[in-house]
Amino acid sequence: MKENKARWGRIGVLMGGYSSERPISLKSGNAVFSALRAEGCEVVALDILDREEEKITRTIVDARIDVAFIALHGHLGEDGTIQSILEKIGVPYTGSGPQANRLAINKVSTQNLFKQNAIATPRHVALSGTDEVRGKNIWKELQSLPVVVKPATEGSSIGVQLVIRQEEIGPAVEAARKYSDQVLIESYIQGREMTVGILDQRALPVIEIRPRNGFFDFSAKYQAGMTEYIVPAEIPEATAGVLQKTALQAFRLLGCSDMARVDFILTEDLTPYVLEVNTIPGFTATSLLPKAAKQIGLSFSELCFQLIELAYEKKKKPADPILCRR
Repeated sequence: MKENKARWGRIGVLMGGYSSERPISLKSGNAVFSALRAEGCEVVALDILDREEEKITRTIVDARIDVAFIALHGHLGEDGTIQSILEKIGVPYTGSGPQANRLAINKVSTQNLFKQNAIATPRHVALSGTDEVRGKNIWKELQSLPVVVKPATEGSSIGVQLVIRQEEIGPAVEAARKYSDQVLIESYIQGREMTVGILDQRALPVIEIRPRNGFFDFSAKYQAGMTEYIVPAEIPEATAGVLQKTALQAFRLLGCSDMARVDFILTEDLTPYVLEVNTIPGFTATSLLPKAAKQIGLSFSELCFQLIELAYEKKKKPADPILCRR
């Protein structure tokens, strides 16, 4: 890989943004920046603070970068905005294109698409705009408590609440609306949390997520010691294969490319339910995609290198999936 560094030119690591995920984005971006700089790459960190497309474009153009490593989580990075800007100015970038990002960021749209294509996903009700909880036949659709209330377009489990009592749903919906006009109320699926990373049409080893408080919310994700990660997951080989194949199916259905992370609940009878597809997963040395990549022999720096190489490939041809257990 070393011989390719010179031809990469100047790498811009795009991070920050203005969404609620800004602090996590800065951690991811700085980790990538530090890794690339330590490897001798010409790299610049770009904290994208503007909301106007013209100003964002000027920031990127003025930096004179040859390729963009996108570490922008949430809006701007995962809604297709930054990808559209980069395509307009002819700068190759890591990850999926505008359309796949726009689709994947909306949990309601993705769950409906999965349901239409026979991919198991939790039953749900969507509330839009000023829809009131009592105006929707939630109980007919979801059948029972508990339920999970989520903003439809946020990541990092921001605004997500597990609701056990009926009277708590209204306040949980209002809290979620602080982050998104559309709110998802879904059936709580009892089971083990699993995640599958995708890298260049490869399904990486399955990781089990064991939050110490029983629910993988924002604090469980980002507070040290709150969650245990089992890499690879201690599940039967056949079950791992099903999870990986389902992850690839979801990835391709959304039109994703290069990388993603697909989150699941695995029930006691080993049925996998897809929760969501994250097109720009966390990118610190301890994040889940790097953990999975490490299992197949890729260091954090090598993972970054591979994504930059993929960014330079103008014509991507889908490869046969390679299922990696260990």
